[in-house]
Order: sequence, then structure tokens, then C-alpha cells
Amino acid sequence: MNIFSERSRQVLYAIVEDYIRTAEPVSSKAIATKYSLGVSPATIRNIMAELESEGFLSQPHTSAGRVPTDKSFRFYLDGLRSLDEPPEGDKALLKKSCERPSAVEDILTETARALSTLSSCAGLMFIPRKDSFVIKHINMLPMDKTSLMVVIVSTLGMVQTRLIRLGTDVGKLNIERISNYLNSIGAGLTVRDLRALVVEEMKKVKNLYDELLSNALKLGAMALDEESAGDGLYVEGRATMFDQPEFRDDFERMKKLFSAFEEKSLLVKILDKSMEENGIHIYIGTESLVEEFEGLSFVTAPYGSNGEILGTLGVIGPVRMNYSKIIPLVDYTAGLLSKVF
Repeated sequence: MNIFSERSRQVLYAIVEDYIRTAEPVSSKAIATKYSLGVSPATIRNIMAELESEGFLSQPHTSAGRVPTDKSFRFYLDGLRSLDEPPEGDKALLKKSCERPSAVEDILTETARALSTLSSCAGLMFIPRKDSFVIKHINMLPMDKTSLMVVIVSTLGMVQTRLIRLGTDVGKLNIERISNYLNSIGAGLTVRDLRALVVEEMKKVKNLYDELLSNALKLGAMALDEESAGDGLYVEGRATMFDQPEFRDDFERMKKLFSAFEEKSLLVKILDKSMEENGIHIYIGTESLVEEFEGLSFVTAPYGSNGEILGTLGVIGPVRMNYSKIIPLVDYTAGLLSKVF
């Protein structure tokens, strides 16, 4: 079959668009009734049979219509030539979510929430490897007798908080002087560079008896430990996404996907890959190469400042998501955030 013939292309596009709207298997009668393709229902049935044999359609039940496969959606997306800008109302909501002087975490959370609201999917925001941000200030706050909260503020306004549990009484440490020392050597460095400097200094002073310096370096090493850093992942609207028909009526599938969402490293794996180059990235179903997200699609885009990519944002939802609406939303939001940072 010549899948690239205009007639076959039109039938396939009509099937995909109908399935996006209804989430129901598509029949030849529905295509003939709803779309003016200039061909008879019998011809449409023949084309659908050929599309199925080529792996573009599947038939869940013998008497049911056809459902487009991941291969169909990829073909459909590759054929989308021009996309309109988001409506002014959508743009206004996204602009509001990005407004300063809100804390960076609030901006990321609100933007993910706005993307979810506008797309009826889950919104994603990701700032990876926070230790690449430049330190503006470090502060240490006693929480109780044996624990400290370390607050690291970056020059971008990002705040990291890390709880350190000590084997000694916090009151016996000169927390203010230790904080001052770490600020004196850490301001202007990245967390990664300060971590390396602290490790190097610990090697130099291990045989010295300067208790303040020793305590400062030990606390610094604990505060800068990679495992204590946050993952920088913000997910909003999972409940909205799971209200889609394909999930709502399939409890086992919903349970499996909820578990996948709890395993943040799976999401990070995809979002981190999206930072490799600028532009929109779309992973349809099995293309994500993450088995747990089979049946879902990602539309992502990196954002950054002064030519540096800082993170990724996007939308995750069913494969039949409304790409013609969501792609411009994600692209517009990436542009907004790049201006904010």
C-alpha cells in the first residue's frame, strides 16, 4: 500500500483526529459521516484494512472500529506543518504563573499547574543538577538539639534546604562562625565546586587542631552531599490526567502509572534527555523507552538564559493528547521561562 498517497493520508489523519476527540475506536462509517473526503464508506473500509496490515491501526475487538497506534501518531505529528499560537487567555494564565518576584520554586509549581489546567494532562517542570547553580548565600538554622537545616540560596533565587542530623549537640557548635566561613569560601562558586573545595580542604587540615575549621568543613561536606540535594522535579495535575477515559476505566493501568510517577527517576530520565538540544521534543508511547510509561506521550522543551539550558518543562498525557494545542503551549511557556531566568 502507498501510505503516502493523498487519499490514505487523509483517512489516517481523520482517524487520528477523531480518536483524539472521542477516545473511542473509529469506524469507517464515522469517518465517512464526519469528514468530507470524497470517497465512499467501502473505500474507507479498504483503506483502514490496509492501514491495519501496515501497523498503523489496531482493532481491539472484532466488531469494534480501529484505534491508531503509536506509528499512526508519529506519522500524524510529522505531517503537522503549522501550529497557531495559544489563545490570549491561555497566554495570560501562563504569564501570570511566571511573574516575579515570586520564589523560583513557586514559579515552577504554578507554571506546571497552568500547563496541566490548559492541557488536561500533567504539567512537568525540571531543573536538574541543582549543584550547577552559583551560590549566593549559605545559612544554617538549628532545628532541635541534634539537627540543622542548611539553606543554600543561588544567584538565580533558587533555594535548597537540606536537613543534617548530627551525632552531637548543636549548641556546642559555633553555627554563626561556621556559616560565615562557608560563605567566605563558597560565595560565587557552584555547589559542585564548593563540594570539591571542602573535600580538598579536609585533606589538608585533617592533622590540624583548629576545631572551628574542622567542624565547618565537616558540616559543609554533609550539607553539600549529593544525596541530600533535591531532584528539582515538579509535577502538577496527575489527578487531571488520570481522569481521561483510557485511565479512568482501567484500574490496573492507573495503579501501574501511579507507581511509575512515584519513581521520579523515570520522569527525570526522559526530561534530562530533552535537554540535549533546543526545540520541542515529543516522545510517543514506546518511543520514551521507559516501559512504565507505555500508553503515554511527552511533549517537552528546554528553557534557559544567555544561551545556557537550565531545565526542561512539558506535558505528559495519553498518546491521544491534543498535540495541535499542546505543542504551542509548551513552546510558548519555554520562551516565557527563558525570559524570566
